[in-house]
Amino acid sequence: MDDRFQTAAIQNTRPRIDVDGNVIDCHDGCLRRFGGRFYWFGTRYGHTDGFTPANVYTCYSSSDLMSWHQHGSLLINPPPGVFYRPYVAFNPNTAKYVLWFNWYPKLWEGHLGVALADQPEGPYDIVNPNVRLAGATPGDHNLFVDDDGTGYVIYTNIAGDGIDRHAMTVEKLSPDFTASTLERSETLDRKVEAPAMFKRGGLCYVLFGNTCCFCPHGADVRVFAAEKPLGPYRQLGEINRDDAGTIIVPAQQTDVFQLQTPDGPVHLWLADLWGSRIDGIKGHDLQYWSSPLRFESDGSIRRLVFGKEHSLRLFCTV
Repeated sequence: MDDRFQTAAIQNTRPRIDVDGNVIDCHDGCLRRFGGRFYWFGTRYGHTDGFTPANVYTCYSSSDLMSWHQHGSLLINPPPGVFYRPYVAFNPNTAKYVLWFNWYPKLWEGHLGVALADQPEGPYDIVNPNVRLAGATPGDHNLFVDDDGTGYVIYTNIAGDGIDRHAMTVEKLSPDFTASTLERSETLDRKVEAPAMFKRGGLCYVLFGNTCCFCPHGADVRVFAAEKPLGPYRQLGEINRDDAGTIIVPAQQTDVFQLQTPDGPVHLWLADLWGSRIDGIKGHDLQYWSSPLRFESDGSIRRLVFGKEHSLRLFCTV
Protein backbone atom coordinates (compact mmCIF):
# COMPACT_ATOMS: atom_id res chain seq x y z
CA MET A 1 0.00 0.00 0.00
CA ASP A 2 1.32 3.45 -0.97
CA ASP A 3 1.52 5.42 2.29
CA ARG A 4 1.92 8.72 0.41
CA PHE A 5 -1.84 8.76 -0.05
CA GLN A 6 -4.88 8.54 2.18
CA THR A 7 -8.61 8.17 1.56
CA ALA A 8 -11.06 10.99 2.23
CA ALA A 9 -14.75 10.16 2.60
CA ILE A 10 -16.91 12.91 1.04
CA GLN A 11 -20.63 13.10 1.83
CA ASN A 12 -23.18 15.63 0.62
CA THR A 13 -26.30 14.90 2.68
CA ARG A 14 -25.31 16.03 6.19
CA PRO A 15 -23.73 19.22 7.54
CA ARG A 16 -19.94 19.14 7.73
CA ILE A 17 -18.72 19.54 11.30
CA ASP A 18 -15.46 21.15 12.44
CA VAL A 19 -13.14 19.66 15.07
CA ASP A 20 -14.95 21.64 17.79
CA GLY A 21 -18.26 20.02 16.93
CA ASN A 22 -19.79 23.07 15.19
CA VAL A 23 -21.57 23.05 11.85
CA ILE A 24 -19.28 24.57 9.22
CA ASP A 25 -20.78 27.83 7.95
CA CYS A 26 -18.65 28.53 4.87
CA HIS A 27 -20.43 29.33 1.60
CA ASP A 28 -19.93 30.73 -1.92
CA GLY A 29 -16.14 30.66 -1.72
CA CYS A 30 -13.32 28.35 -2.74
CA LEU A 31 -11.19 25.38 -1.76
CA ARG A 32 -7.42 25.72 -2.16
CA ARG A 33 -4.26 23.80 -1.24
CA PHE A 34 -1.31 25.75 0.10
CA GLY A 35 1.80 24.32 1.74
CA GLY A 36 0.42 20.83 2.21
CA ARG A 37 -2.93 21.87 3.75
CA PHE A 38 -6.37 22.44 2.33
CA TYR A 39 -7.96 25.82 2.97
CA TRP A 40 -11.69 26.41 2.64
CA PHE A 41 -12.66 30.07 2.28
CA GLY A 42 -16.26 31.26 2.36
CA THR A 43 -18.97 33.53 3.68
CA ARG A 44 -20.52 32.90 7.08
CA TYR A 45 -24.28 33.66 7.05
CA GLY A 46 -25.41 32.45 10.45
CA HIS A 47 -29.08 33.16 11.18
CA THR A 48 -29.47 35.91 8.56
CA ASP A 49 -31.18 35.81 5.15
CA GLY A 50 -27.85 36.55 3.45
CA PHE A 51 -28.61 40.14 2.46
CA THR A 52 -27.27 41.94 5.53
CA PRO A 53 -23.99 43.51 6.72
CA ALA A 54 -23.69 40.61 9.17
CA ASN A 55 -22.00 38.45 6.49
CA VAL A 56 -18.41 37.60 7.52
CA TYR A 57 -15.56 35.96 5.57
CA THR A 58 -14.17 32.88 7.28
CA CYS A 59 -11.52 30.22 6.75
CA TYR A 60 -11.13 26.56 7.72
CA SER A 61 -8.13 24.31 7.11
CA SER A 62 -7.60 20.56 7.01
CA SER A 63 -4.92 18.00 6.21
CA ASP A 64 -7.39 15.41 4.92
CA LEU A 65 -10.60 17.17 3.72
CA MET A 66 -12.46 15.72 6.72
CA SER A 67 -11.11 17.25 9.96
CA TRP A 68 -11.60 21.01 9.69
CA HIS A 69 -10.14 23.70 11.97
CA GLN A 70 -11.72 27.15 11.96
CA HIS A 71 -9.39 30.15 11.77
CA GLY A 72 -11.95 32.89 12.25
CA SER A 73 -12.58 36.05 10.25
CA LEU A 74 -10.34 36.84 7.27
CA LEU A 75 -10.50 40.61 6.86
CA ILE A 76 -8.99 43.28 9.12
CA ASN A 77 -11.34 46.24 9.59
CA PRO A 78 -13.73 45.57 6.70
CA PRO A 79 -15.71 48.64 5.58
CA PRO A 80 -19.48 48.75 6.22
CA GLY A 81 -21.34 46.77 3.59
CA VAL A 82 -22.63 43.39 2.46
CA PHE A 83 -19.96 40.82 1.58
CA TYR A 84 -20.00 37.74 -0.69
CA ARG A 85 -17.67 35.27 -2.44
CA PRO A 86 -14.09 35.38 -1.12
CA TYR A 87 -11.48 33.89 -3.47
CA VAL A 88 -7.79 33.47 -2.65
CA ALA A 89 -4.70 32.95 -4.80
CA PHE A 90 -0.98 32.78 -4.03
CA ASN A 91 1.13 35.33 -5.90
CA PRO A 92 4.50 33.83 -6.94
CA ASN A 93 6.00 37.28 -7.57
CA THR A 94 5.34 38.75 -4.11
CA ALA A 95 4.91 35.54 -2.04
CA LYS A 96 1.67 37.07 -0.73
CA TYR A 97 -1.74 35.47 -0.44
CA VAL A 98 -4.24 37.60 -2.32
CA LEU A 99 -7.94 37.76 -1.45
CA TRP A 100 -10.43 39.17 -3.95
CA PHE A 101 -13.89 39.82 -2.51
CA ASN A 102 -17.24 41.06 -3.74
CA TRP A 103 -18.86 43.70 -1.53
CA TYR A 104 -21.63 46.26 -1.64
CA PRO A 105 -21.55 49.50 0.38
CA LYS A 106 -25.25 49.49 -0.53
CA LEU A 107 -27.10 46.75 -2.37
CA TRP A 108 -26.48 46.53 -5.35
CA GLU A 109 -23.58 48.93 -5.79
CA GLY A 110 -21.03 46.24 -6.59
CA HIS A 111 -17.30 46.49 -5.86
CA LEU A 112 -14.44 44.01 -6.07
CA GLY A 113 -11.85 44.54 -3.34
CA VAL A 114 -8.37 43.12 -2.81
CA ALA A 115 -6.58 42.27 0.45
CA LEU A 116 -3.17 40.72 1.22
CA ALA A 117 -1.82 38.35 3.87
CA ASP A 118 1.40 36.53 4.67
CA GLN A 119 -0.37 33.23 5.36
CA PRO A 120 -3.44 31.58 3.82
CA GLU A 121 -5.70 31.93 6.86
CA GLY A 122 -4.97 35.65 7.16
CA PRO A 123 -5.65 38.08 8.57
CA TYR A 124 -5.91 40.04 5.30
CA ASP A 125 -5.27 43.78 4.99
CA ILE A 126 -7.32 45.60 2.35
CA VAL A 127 -5.07 47.31 -0.22
CA ASN A 128 -7.64 48.12 -2.91
CA PRO A 129 -11.31 48.35 -1.86
CA ASN A 130 -12.63 49.24 -5.31
CA VAL A 131 -10.70 47.73 -8.23
CA ARG A 132 -11.03 49.54 -11.54
CA LEU A 133 -12.41 47.09 -14.09
CA ALA A 134 -13.63 47.24 -17.66
CA GLY A 135 -17.10 46.32 -16.41
CA ALA A 136 -18.97 49.04 -14.54
CA THR A 137 -20.52 47.16 -11.62
CA PRO A 138 -18.92 43.82 -10.74
CA GLY A 139 -20.79 41.02 -9.02
CA ASP A 140 -19.82 37.34 -8.68
CA HIS A 141 -16.21 36.54 -9.55
CA ASN A 142 -13.37 34.02 -9.23
CA LEU A 143 -9.58 33.92 -9.63
CA PHE A 144 -7.31 31.89 -11.89
CA VAL A 145 -3.50 31.64 -11.95
CA ASP A 146 -1.99 30.31 -15.18
CA ASP A 147 1.06 28.04 -15.38
CA ASP A 148 3.34 31.03 -15.95
CA GLY A 149 2.15 32.76 -12.76
CA THR A 150 -0.09 35.29 -14.52
CA GLY A 151 -3.33 36.02 -12.67
CA TYR A 152 -6.83 36.56 -14.03
CA VAL A 153 -10.20 37.54 -12.61
CA ILE A 154 -13.45 36.32 -14.13
CA TYR A 155 -16.55 38.25 -13.13
CA THR A 156 -20.07 39.24 -14.07
CA ASN A 157 -20.98 42.88 -14.66
CA ILE A 158 -24.35 43.33 -12.94
CA ALA A 159 -24.96 46.75 -14.50
CA GLY A 160 -26.99 47.24 -17.66
CA ASP A 161 -30.52 46.44 -18.72
CA GLY A 162 -32.09 43.58 -20.59
CA ILE A 163 -29.77 41.23 -22.46
CA ASP A 164 -26.59 43.04 -21.34
CA ARG A 165 -27.19 42.49 -17.64
CA HIS A 166 -24.84 40.08 -15.80
CA ALA A 167 -22.34 39.84 -18.68
CA MET A 168 -19.40 37.49 -17.98
CA THR A 169 -15.80 38.39 -18.93
CA VAL A 170 -12.19 37.58 -17.97
CA GLU A 171 -9.54 40.26 -17.25
CA LYS A 172 -5.78 39.94 -16.82
CA LEU A 173 -4.33 41.07 -13.47
CA SER A 174 -1.28 43.15 -12.62
CA PRO A 175 1.86 41.20 -11.62
CA ASP A 176 1.01 41.60 -7.91
CA PHE A 177 -2.65 40.54 -8.45
CA THR A 178 -3.97 43.71 -6.77
CA ALA A 179 -5.37 45.41 -9.89
CA SER A 180 -6.67 44.69 -13.38
CA THR A 181 -4.64 45.56 -16.47
CA LEU A 182 -8.03 46.08 -18.21
CA GLU A 183 -6.96 43.54 -20.87
CA ARG A 184 -10.10 41.48 -21.29
CA SER A 185 -11.80 38.65 -23.11
CA GLU A 186 -14.89 38.93 -25.20
CA THR A 187 -18.23 38.73 -23.40
CA LEU A 188 -18.75 35.01 -22.84
CA ASP A 189 -22.44 35.05 -21.96
CA ARG A 190 -25.12 37.21 -20.33
CA LYS A 191 -27.63 36.84 -17.49
CA VAL A 192 -25.15 34.51 -15.73
CA GLU A 193 -23.18 34.39 -12.48
CA ALA A 194 -21.16 32.16 -10.09
CA PRO A 195 -18.08 31.51 -12.31
CA ALA A 196 -15.18 29.10 -11.91
CA MET A 197 -12.01 28.93 -13.99
CA PHE A 198 -9.31 26.26 -14.26
CA LYS A 199 -6.88 24.67 -16.71
CA ARG A 200 -6.58 21.10 -17.93
CA GLY A 201 -4.78 19.54 -20.87
CA GLY A 202 -3.75 22.89 -22.30
CA LEU A 203 -7.29 24.27 -22.26
CA CYS A 204 -8.60 27.05 -20.03
CA TYR A 205 -12.10 26.21 -18.80
CA VAL A 206 -14.76 28.63 -17.62
CA LEU A 207 -17.94 27.35 -15.96
CA PHE A 208 -20.94 29.40 -14.82
CA GLY A 209 -24.74 29.30 -14.77
CA ASN A 210 -27.91 31.32 -14.93
CA THR A 211 -28.60 33.97 -12.29
CA CYS A 212 -29.86 32.02 -9.30
CA CYS A 213 -29.29 33.98 -6.09
CA PHE A 214 -29.80 31.59 -3.12
CA CYS A 215 -32.16 29.51 -5.29
CA PRO A 216 -33.11 26.07 -3.86
CA HIS A 217 -33.76 24.56 -7.30
CA GLY A 218 -30.18 25.10 -8.50
CA ALA A 219 -28.61 26.53 -11.64
CA ASP A 220 -27.32 25.16 -14.90
CA VAL A 221 -23.57 24.83 -15.56
CA ARG A 222 -22.37 26.10 -18.95
CA VAL A 223 -18.90 25.08 -20.07
CA PHE A 224 -16.62 27.27 -22.19
CA ALA A 225 -13.01 26.58 -23.17
CA ALA A 226 -10.12 28.39 -24.87
CA GLU A 227 -6.43 27.87 -25.54
CA LYS A 228 -5.61 31.16 -23.79
CA PRO A 229 -7.17 32.72 -20.65
CA LEU A 230 -8.45 35.74 -22.62
CA GLY A 231 -9.88 33.56 -25.36
CA PRO A 232 -11.35 33.30 -27.86
CA TYR A 233 -13.74 30.92 -26.08
CA ARG A 234 -16.09 28.32 -27.49
CA GLN A 235 -18.99 26.70 -25.68
CA LEU A 236 -18.62 22.99 -24.91
CA GLY A 237 -22.10 22.28 -23.60
CA GLU A 238 -24.04 22.24 -20.35
CA ILE A 239 -23.42 19.66 -17.62
CA ASN A 240 -26.16 20.16 -14.99
CA ARG A 241 -29.32 19.39 -16.99
CA ASP A 242 -30.60 16.01 -18.13
CA ASP A 243 -32.21 15.21 -21.49
CA ALA A 244 -35.52 16.65 -20.26
CA GLY A 245 -33.88 19.91 -19.25
CA THR A 246 -34.20 19.21 -15.51
CA ILE A 247 -31.47 20.36 -13.15
CA ILE A 248 -29.41 17.34 -12.00
CA VAL A 249 -27.76 18.72 -8.84
CA PRO A 250 -30.03 21.34 -7.18
CA ALA A 251 -27.12 23.61 -6.30
CA GLN A 252 -25.31 26.75 -7.41
CA GLN A 253 -21.64 26.50 -8.38
CA THR A 254 -19.00 28.15 -6.24
CA ASP A 255 -15.67 26.71 -7.46
CA VAL A 256 -13.80 23.95 -9.29
CA PHE A 257 -10.89 22.53 -7.28
CA GLN A 258 -7.94 20.56 -8.66
CA LEU A 259 -6.86 17.67 -6.42
CA GLN A 260 -3.77 15.48 -6.79
CA THR A 261 -4.51 11.74 -6.63
CA PRO A 262 -2.45 8.56 -7.27
CA ASP A 263 -3.83 8.61 -10.83
CA GLY A 264 -3.00 12.24 -11.48
CA PRO A 265 -4.94 15.48 -11.00
CA VAL A 266 -8.73 15.45 -10.84
CA HIS A 267 -11.23 18.30 -10.67
CA LEU A 268 -14.06 18.56 -8.15
CA TRP A 269 -17.14 20.68 -8.77
CA LEU A 270 -18.13 22.61 -5.63
CA ALA A 271 -21.55 24.17 -5.05
CA ASP A 272 -24.03 25.37 -2.42
CA LEU A 273 -27.26 23.46 -1.85
CA TRP A 274 -29.30 26.55 -1.00
CA GLY A 275 -32.40 25.87 1.09
CA SER A 276 -31.14 22.46 2.22
CA ARG A 277 -30.91 23.29 5.96
CA ILE A 278 -33.28 21.36 8.18
CA ASP A 279 -33.04 23.67 11.20
CA GLY A 280 -33.99 26.94 9.49
CA ILE A 281 -30.49 28.45 9.81
CA LYS A 282 -29.20 29.73 6.47
CA GLY A 283 -25.59 29.23 7.53
CA HIS A 284 -26.31 25.50 7.82
CA ASP A 285 -27.17 25.01 4.14
CA LEU A 286 -25.15 22.08 2.79
CA GLN A 287 -22.23 22.26 0.40
CA TYR A 288 -21.96 19.83 -2.51
CA TRP A 289 -18.57 18.39 -3.52
CA SER A 290 -18.77 16.25 -6.65
CA SER A 291 -16.88 13.13 -7.57
CA PRO A 292 -14.12 13.92 -10.12
CA LEU A 293 -15.36 15.57 -13.29
CA ARG A 294 -15.23 13.28 -16.33
CA PHE A 295 -13.67 14.65 -19.52
CA GLU A 296 -14.14 13.45 -23.08
CA SER A 297 -11.34 13.20 -25.64
CA ASP A 298 -12.49 16.45 -27.29
CA GLY A 299 -12.15 18.32 -23.99
CA SER A 300 -15.85 18.49 -23.20
CA ILE A 301 -17.13 17.50 -19.74
CA ARG A 302 -19.70 14.80 -19.11
CA ARG A 303 -22.87 15.63 -17.25
CA LEU A 304 -22.79 15.80 -13.48
CA VAL A 305 -24.12 12.89 -11.46
CA PHE A 306 -25.85 13.59 -8.14
CA GLY A 307 -23.70 11.66 -5.68
CA LYS A 308 -24.67 11.45 -2.03
CA GLU A 309 -21.22 10.23 -1.05
CA HIS A 310 -17.93 9.14 -2.58
CA SER A 311 -14.29 8.68 -1.62
CA LEU A 312 -11.09 10.33 -2.84
CA ARG A 313 -7.45 9.32 -2.67
CA LEU A 314 -5.23 12.29 -1.89
CA PHE A 315 -1.65 13.10 -0.92
CA CYS A 316 -0.80 12.74 2.76
CA THR A 317 0.37 15.95 4.42
CA VAL A 318 2.32 14.41 7.30
